Amino acid sequence: MKKIEAVVKPFKLEDIKEALNEIGVNGITVSDVKGYGRQQGHSELYRGAEYVVDFLPKVKLELIVVNELVDEVVKTLIKSAKTGKIGDGKIFISSVEKVIRIRTGEEDAQAL
Repeated sequence: MKKIEAVVKPFKLEDIKEALNEIGVNGITVSDVKGYGRQQGHSELYRGAEYVVDFLPKVKLELIVVNELVDEVVKTLIKSAKTGKIGDGKIFISSVEKVIRIRTGEEDAQAL
């Protein structure tokens, strides 16, 4: 099993959720986060004063999927999150040793 974490633009969340549902992924954790990458934030004008926004609002998605679904999930994330502009986000993939459903005690793929 793999944990897939994606940090994306907030307005793409609904598109991503719908696309993941279409391929059979129905469990996802979403967190509001702030950060910056290569774009290093940006300047904005507010009531005539310029200020720098260092940390941009993003959404972090976390999914646990069986190994066979990883490539399809990644392709779906890229397709549904991509705007073609700077700051589209990143995807991180790591191994998961064990998953346990608290309510039933089911483990691994059965717990997903």
